[in-house]
Amino acid sequence: MKDLNIGLIGYGFMGRTHSNAFLQAPKFFDVAYRPVLKAVCARNPDRAKSFAANWGYESVEADWRDIVARKDIDLIDIASPNDTHQEIAVAAARAGKMVMCEKPLGRTALEAKAMVEAVEAAGVPNSVWYNYRRVPAVTLIKQLIDEGKLGRIFHYRAQFLQDWTIAQDLPQGGEGLWRLDVSVAGSGVTGDLLAHCIDTAMWLNGPITQVSAMTETFIKERKHTLTGKVQPVGIDDASAFLCRFENGSLAIFEATRYARGHKALYTLEINGEHASARWDLHDLHRLQWFDHKDEGEVRGWRNVHITDGDHPYMKHWWVPGLQIGYEHTFIHQFADFLQAVHTGKPCPPTFRDGLATDYVTDAVLASAKSRTWVDVPKG
Repeated sequence: MKDLNIGLIGYGFMGRTHSNAFLQAPKFFDVAYRPVLKAVCARNPDRAKSFAANWGYESVEADWRDIVARKDIDLIDIASPNDTHQEIAVAAARAGKMVMCEKPLGRTALEAKAMVEAVEAAGVPNSVWYNYRRVPAVTLIKQLIDEGKLGRIFHYRAQFLQDWTIAQDLPQGGEGLWRLDVSVAGSGVTGDLLAHCIDTAMWLNGPITQVSAMTETFIKERKHTLTGKVQPVGIDDASAFLCRFENGSLAIFEATRYARGHKALYTLEINGEHASARWDLHDLHRLQWFDHKDEGEVRGWRNVHITDGDHPYMKHWWVPGLQIGYEHTFIHQFADFLQAVHTGKPCPPTFRDGLATDYVTDAVLASAKSRTWVDVPKG
C-alpha cells in the first residue's frame, strides 16, 4: 500500500472531522493508499502543537505557504476560513498537490472559478467537502431517482435552520466567529447553510436555472472581536428563495440562524410523479418514502431504517439495525476520494461542482438585492 502524505490547513471543527476521516477510512474501507498525517498548519502555534499531538500529525507549520512548498506532501486539505480558500488552493494546484477544500469553495463564484482553472490546468485530483451527499439515506435517494422510481420530478424543498446568532451581544469576527464577518465568510447563511442544500439538490435533481430570493440581516451592528469597535453586519442572517430546475421542477429553499429551538435542522423532500422521498438530518439514518404504486389498503409513508448491508456504504460498518452518524459522512467521502485517485476518476463533488453551487449562491444574493428573478450562469 502506497503512502499518501496529508497536509491539513486549519484545526477547527472541520479540521477535526477531516482528521478523523483520514484515520478511519483505511480501517473500514479497502483503499489503495495509507493516509499519513504529515503536517498541520495553523496560526496559533500552541494550539496547533496540541492538535497535532492529539491527532498524530508528525509536524506543525505556521505558514500555509511552507506546507504547500514541502516535497513530502501529496494532498493539501483546506479547512481554514473562506477567505483563505482561493489563494491556498491555487498555490497547491500549481505545486502539483491534490486538493480537498471545505465548502463553500470560494466566497464568490469568481474566486471559485480561479480555483477550478488552477486544479484543471494542473490536472490534480480535487474535491469539495459537501458531506451530506454521503449520508447513506441521501445516497439511496440518489439511487432511487436514477433508477426512475420517482418518475418525473415536480417539486424539491429544503430547509436548514439554526438559532446560534440570535443574541444581540454576540460579536463578529475572529476565531470561532469569522462566519459573522462578511469580509472573511463572503456571505452568511446563503454561503454556509444554503450551499449544502443547493449542492445536494443539484446532485439529486440537476442544474438550477433561475432564482428569486430574499435575505435579511436582523441585527445590523455587532462589535468586532479583533478591533473592539461596533461595525455594520454584512452577512445575511436569513435567506430564502424560489427556483426553477433545468428539468422543469420547482423548489423552495430556506436557511436561517434565527429559528429558536433549532440547532441544525436540515430537511429535504422531493416529489415525483410516482413517489416521494424525505430526509431529516436529526434522523439521518432514516428515509421517509412514499410509493403510489403500493396497494391502496397499505399505501402511505414508510419509515425505512438505513442500516442493512445492501444500503449505500453500510456493509463497511456494523450489523443491520445499528446506525452510524455525522462523522461517517466524511469518512465515506475520503474513502471515495482515495478510490478515485487510485482509478484516475474524479471524486464528486469536484471543484467544478463547487463552482456550480457558488453560481447559485451568487445569484441568490443578487436576486435578494435587486428583488428580481436572476438567471444562474452555466459552466
